[in-house]
Amino acid sequence: MHKPVNVTQPRAPASLRLSHWLWLLVPIAVLAMAIVWLFQANPLQSFNNGAPPVENLTIERTILDHNGLQLLVRAGGSDPMMIAQVQVDDAYWEFQQNPQGRIARGETAWISLPFPWVLGETHKVNFVTNTGATFEHEIAVAVPTPVATSSSLWSQAVLGAFVGILPVAIGLMCYPALRGAGPGTMTFLLAMTVGLLAFLLIDTLVEALEFAAKSAAIFQGSAMVVLVTMASFLVLMGIGRRHGTPTGLALATYIALGIGLHNFGEGLAIGAAFTAGAAGLGTFLVLGFTLHNITEGIGIAAPILRKTPTLAAFAGLTLLAGGPAVIGIWLGSLAYAPQWTAIALAIGAGAIAQVIIEVSALIVRSRSAGISALLAPSTFGGLAAGASFMYITAMLVKI
Repeated sequence: MHKPVNVTQPRAPASLRLSHWLWLLVPIAVLAMAIVWLFQANPLQSFNNGAPPVENLTIERTILDHNGLQLLVRAGGSDPMMIAQVQVDDAYWEFQQNPQGRIARGETAWISLPFPWVLGETHKVNFVTNTGATFEHEIAVAVPTPVATSSSLWSQAVLGAFVGILPVAIGLMCYPALRGAGPGTMTFLLAMTVGLLAFLLIDTLVEALEFAAKSAAIFQGSAMVVLVTMASFLVLMGIGRRHGTPTGLALATYIALGIGLHNFGEGLAIGAAFTAGAAGLGTFLVLGFTLHNITEGIGIAAPILRKTPTLAAFAGLTLLAGGPAVIGIWLGSLAYAPQWTAIALAIGAGAIAQVIIEVSALIVRSRSAGISALLAPSTFGGLAAGASFMYITAMLVKI
C-alpha cells in the first residue's frame, strides 16, 4: 500500500514574509511623495487661463413651513463654491446658510429663506454663486412638509400595511387552493414567479436609475446603481448557497426579501406623492399598488406548495415582503436624499436577480427533463402570465 503524498507547501520563513510586506511599502511611499509634490509644486497652475472653476449644485431636500423655505444643497465641481444670492420667483431674498462660508466639494449646507410661499402654487428658486453661475430648482406644488408625529406615522403605517402587507397576505391565502397542483401546474406557477420577478427587476432598475439621475454628480449615479446591484446579487448568492441550493421555505424567504425591497421603492413613491401635495395621485397609486402586489403573494407561495409551513412562517413571509412598504412611505414623506433611495432600490434589484436564478434552478430540478424544462410550454406560459399581469397592473400606477 502506498502512503499518501503530502502536497502541502512549506511555510515561508517569517523574515521572507516580512520582506514581502516591506517591498509593498515602496510603491505606496512613491505614490505619497508624488501627491505631496503635486500639491507643493502645483504644475497645473500654468494651465490656468483665468476661467472660473467648474461648479455644480444639487438640491437634495426642500422643506416648507411657517418660517419659509429650507433647502439642503450639495456642492460639486472642482473647487469650493460660495452661494452669493438666492432668487425666488425672480426676486432676490435674504438668506441664511448653515454652515456659513464656502461649500467644499461633496459637502452640504442648509439654505433658509423667509419666503411667504403660497399653498398650491409653483415657485422657482435660483441660486447664484460668486462666479455668476446659476442653478435652478422648481417647487412644483407648494405644500407644508409633513412633520413626523405619532399621529402621522401611524396613519402612514396603516396606509403602508394596506399597500404592502394586505395584498401579499391575500396572495398567500391562495396557498391551500394551490396545494393540489400537479407537476405541470407547479412548473407554471414557478415560471409565473420568474416572470413577475423579471418585471420587478426591470422596474426596480429603472426607478433606481431615475433616482440616481437626481443625485449629485459626485455620486456617479449610474455606476453606483450597477455596482450596488452586482454587490447585492453576489452577497445574497453567497449567503443563500452556503448550505446548498435554497428550496422550500428558504427559497420563499428569499423571494419575499426581494419583493420587500421592491415594495420599499413603491412606498417611497407614495410618500413622495403625498409630500408633493398630490393627494389624488397618492390615492390612485395606493389602489394600483394593492392590485399589483397580490400576484407577488402567489409567487411567494409557489416554492412551498409541497411543504407545510406554520402560521408563524406565513406571517413572517407577509411582513418581510409587505412591511418595507411602510418604511418606504415614512422615508418618502420625509423627502430623503435621492442617492440613498437609489442605493436601496439597487440592493433590491440584486436581491430580485438572485431569486430569479434560484427559482429557475428549482424549475430545472423539479422536472426530470432537466434544463430542457425551461423550454416547456408550461414554463413559457407561466413566464408570459407573470410578466403580463405585472405589466398590465403597473399601467395603473404609472403617471
